[in-house]
Amino acid sequence: MLATWLFVVLAGVFAGQGAAGAMRHAIAARGADSFAVRAVLTENAAHSAQPVSEYGGGTVWARARWTALDASTHTGLVRVRPAERAGTPVTVWTDRAGGLVTAPVTEAQAQRQAWLVGALAGVCAAGGTWACGRLVRGGLDRQRMAEWDREWERVGPRWRRTIG
Repeated sequence: MLATWLFVVLAGVFAGQGAAGAMRHAIAARGADSFAVRAVLTENAAHSAQPVSEYGGGTVWARARWTALDASTHTGLVRVRPAERAGTPVTVWTDRAGGLVTAPVTEAQAQRQAWLVGALAGVCAAGGTWACGRLVRGGLDRQRMAEWDREWERVGPRWRRTIG
């Protein structure tokens, strides 16, 4: 049991730290491939009438034009406040090819995501290790009980003769 609990703790800690580190690395790599670019709205946002979603913070979709890092021109739908007019400059996030991507997460969001992924991985690894330990313990208990049964079959008849 002591070995099982030791392995549970170690598996949880190492898996959690490894997953959190991998998540931090993935977030940093994704952020390194995102570039803030100045775009210009090509239509009035109020005429768009396409709400982003109920979680969009009151923003709507509007068409914008921007120039990518390779000097190619792109257009697409971006989130803006409903009162924005055509010609208004906005900041969009793009990849190296100029395609729109989501804005990189803040440091606090990155830490929270890494912590949550690490915690989940740690709990899963610890739970799996604990389950394996329980299976091994059950097998050892069955083996011990079978040995006791065999020993009782050998000793039991002799013990009854001395009493009776």
